[in-house]
Amino acid sequence: MEIKKLAAELNYEPNQAAISFKKGRSFTIGVILPNLREEFFSMAINSIEDTATRNSYTVLIGQSHDDKEREKKIVETMRKHRVDGILVSISKNTNSFEHFDELKKYNIPVVFFDRVPERDDVDKVFCSLKQSSMEMVDWLIGQGHKRIGFIKGPGSMAATDERLQGYIQGLAKGNIRVDTNLIVETDLTADQNVIAIKTLLSTTDTPTAIVVFNDYVALDAIKYTKDAGYEINKNIYFTSYANLPMTTYMDHPPIVSVEQFPHEQAEKATDILLRLVESKNASQEIKNKVVLEGKLVVRQKMTYPGGPVTSLSERPEYL
Repeated sequence: MEIKKLAAELNYEPNQAAISFKKGRSFTIGVILPNLREEFFSMAINSIEDTATRNSYTVLIGQSHDDKEREKKIVETMRKHRVDGILVSISKNTNSFEHFDELKKYNIPVVFFDRVPERDDVDKVFCSLKQSSMEMVDWLIGQGHKRIGFIKGPGSMAATDERLQGYIQGLAKGNIRVDTNLIVETDLTADQNVIAIKTLLSTTDTPTAIVVFNDYVALDAIKYTKDAGYEINKNIYFTSYANLPMTTYMDHPPIVSVEQFPHEQAEKATDILLRLVESKNASQEIKNKVVLEGKLVVRQKMTYPGGPVTSLSERPEYL
């Protein structure tokens, strides 16, 4: 008691570096995200920080801005800062993972989430979108749509192929032939988003519905379509992915979106990372793989003249 009293009188503070050295940990985890301006990742970081704080860890954040070289530099910087582990959502251009594999030599575990490598030898948490993509197209067909466009993301991203395969299977289920003229690609930049939607709208037989890679691409696509004179969600409909809260402020949000659960993904990934840190075994043979299923969310009524009028609520509804 006397020691504690004296410490208080002298405004003594424990030497955190010494404590970290003694325990063999810095009690800091790194987080690498593509861009915090995207609401999905802002939501994710909230859950990461909450989970880390509950376990007495602090968080060091880096943004790759979808640049794989910048991502590599951030990994090296975090290693030098002696983080105990790293959470990563990879950049859209990341196609090699040596910079993450290198961390094994330093016993620094890595857990990927949302945007994850197509590898079985890593720990990862992600949302499966193939089934929900198929359900999205099936839902549109059920509303009477037969010409459904698709704006896909970069070919380097695993999520692009997953969405595309669901789209193709959804068309097959409805006995609709795949028209390659209705499938366009964007690199997720605003300029390319506009080019993609412009291409679809210039087809001989304009699609009545368009499935868009995510809500941010949808923002650009919907704005261009509206400026081109189309009535959104009246003579042309949009569906999307992410179900971000920001879309509730849009006059004409995507009629359907897929919930990808950023909070749940981030929380589960952080829990796994902290367990790996505590176990001090970054190279364990059995890897953690947590897969969440995307959920279709219908946002409002749809009265497409070519199909039946639905009796859906104006409130978001999970299917």
